Amino acid sequence: MSAPGLAHVVFFTLKDQSPASVESFIAACNKYLTDHPGTVHYSAGAREPSYQRPVNDQEFDVALVAVFDSKAAHDQYQVAPRHKEFIAEQSPNWSKVRVFDALA
Repeated sequence: MSAPGLAHVVFFTLKDQSPASVESFIAACNKYLTDHPGTVHYSAGAREPSYQRPVNDQEFDVALVAVFDSKAAHDQYQVAPRHKEFIAEQSPNWSKVRVFDALA
């Protein structure tokens, strides 16, 4: 059995929650966080407001899902220049960020 990959799921709550700000933030995710070595899945998108079940978390604006083929690939992503550039550029735009990492 091969070593597990790692799913990196991040939920961003933006300071400016306007549609234009959400769209701009997703564009920045797509610019900086795609095509890193070892990525087997990437997606970034806005919260779908029509889902209002009691279990649906409403306290985020953008979700990022990146699945890596190994923990090592995830760890390299964390220190990659483009990832660091994303954080430096975009961190002033979020009021809260929640990160969930799990074996995949």
